[in-house]
Amino acid sequence: MKILTLESSALAASACITEDGKLLAQSYQNSGLTHSTTLLPMVDHILQTSRLKITDMDGLAITAGPGSFTGVRIGIATAKGLAMGAELPCAAVSSLAAMAWGVTLTDRVVCAVMDARAGQVYNALFEIQDGVPHRLTPDRVITKKELQAELISLEKAYILVGDGAEMCYNEFILSDCILAPAHLRYPSAAGAAMEAQQLFEHGETVPAAQLAPLYLRQPQAVRERLAREQKQ
Repeated sequence: MKILTLESSALAASACITEDGKLLAQSYQNSGLTHSTTLLPMVDHILQTSRLKITDMDGLAITAGPGSFTGVRIGIATAKGLAMGAELPCAAVSSLAAMAWGVTLTDRVVCAVMDARAGQVYNALFEIQDGVPHRLTPDRVITKKELQAELISLEKAYILVGDGAEMCYNEFILSDCILAPAHLRYPSAAGAAMEAQQLFEHGETVPAAQLAPLYLRQPQAVRERLAREQKQ
């Protein structure tokens, strides 16, 4: 099974092609350009250099969130356009799960954390079994204080990944916690593709038209509008 996977939920963007879990090609961009500028050229590049066409793919995967609202929207829109044209089934991958796939050689609990601002984080906890991340929690948005208290109460060794990892490492008081190396800390298309392979194998796919973002909470503009309306 060949899968084209896109990742655009954070500052960097990437795209890759895998076949039965084997990475065939990957392109990564963290130059500060918007994902709308970089994502499609990366897809075109890896298809051309692999001598493949979009119609050679058996499916398409996209990190659907949580993460940057703009980045997620761009990724979803790009994935829908590509998948609809080629009539490909799609898998919506958690960006937090994609991060966990970067550290599958650890025996520690993987704490994937993204800065959600306003004292909150997007978070999920994973346990690695036979090189595969297994969920201990669903994706969620919680306060940093709540996450610290939960990690302390579980009394386990942790490794932190994600763009909120360094923040939590510096602020939390944990007895056995390490920070993942920078090159393994963030979501990538390759990590997302490994999670996507699991989803395809279990039939957890949707038609392109049904792809939807996994925001976990409303965009800031919507929250501010609702707050103004409540005061009126």
